[in-house]
Amino acid sequence: MTTDSFKTSTMVPQGAVQLTHWGVIAVDGADAASFLHGQLTQDFSLLGADEARLAGYCSPKGRLLASFVGWKESSERVLLACSADLLAPTLKRLSMFVLRAKAKLSDASAEVRLWGLAGDAATGWLADAAPTRAWGKAAAYGGTAVRLPDAHGSARYLWAAPADRTPDLPALDAAIWRWLEVESAVARICAATVDQFVPQMVNLEAVGGVNFKKGCYPGQEVVARSQYRGTLKRRGYLLACPAEAVAGQEVFHSGDPGQPCGMVVDAAAAPEGGWSVFAELKIAATESGTLHLGSPQGPALTLRVLPYALPSEP
Repeated sequence: MTTDSFKTSTMVPQGAVQLTHWGVIAVDGADAASFLHGQLTQDFSLLGADEARLAGYCSPKGRLLASFVGWKESSERVLLACSADLLAPTLKRLSMFVLRAKAKLSDASAEVRLWGLAGDAATGWLADAAPTRAWGKAAAYGGTAVRLPDAHGSARYLWAAPADRTPDLPALDAAIWRWLEVESAVARICAATVDQFVPQMVNLEAVGGVNFKKGCYPGQEVVARSQYRGTLKRRGYLLACPAEAVAGQEVFHSGDPGQPCGMVVDAAAAPEGGWSVFAELKIAATESGTLHLGSPQGPALTLRVLPYALPSEP
């Protein structure tokens, strides 16, 4: 049932685009890293100067309320890149739990702009500052470059820089960058998918977004139980669709049309036609039958191969 026939494009995207669908939360203060360490799925206390972290923010029930790419700008400043449509409610919720910690959260989107850089041109422009591994981080041209997982054969970087700086690279179509985001199969939680997924349902731990050795955080018991007690029943999958798909749409299976078997996490138009879809699905629904978008009679979805391996069951 899995095919790669959809992946026919030989284009390797090159250039830079401002990421207006992302925003930035700044956490300032002596306790910035330790505060986040107690709130998110990743270890921020031991976050090094040359690395970033992919992390989730969960409800007490272990469901993702937001996802972040985070890094230290200094010993007392951490920046969190997240979906722009979730920034305000996430900032408000996190701020409620600061209590006596020496940390102040603010919306830094106006002062720190995020750019997506792709391809050999981006690597060449960053030169010696280009991180060589996923989630590596380095100072570059007055900003910060974070290496994202490659997608469709293209190196990808997140470049965070002051608002008055722009990368000296060709313009990259925003639609192409969005396609690369989906092709990477790294979940970005947005308003349409809030409170829907335990991290493993969207493979967050498989792409470096969960640390199972760190201390407690909201939802930690549920996330740990999903990992170590019993078989995971849902996972994230890459699919192809002939019609437009959007985050939050339900997916149905031919064997059980009365209820959805999953949900679209992210989707984008592919450059050579059709849509690339990353969706959370019941594992059993991928083993036989057909998958359909939006309704049991909706457009057929075709399973594709993920760009990374999933961990073996414990």
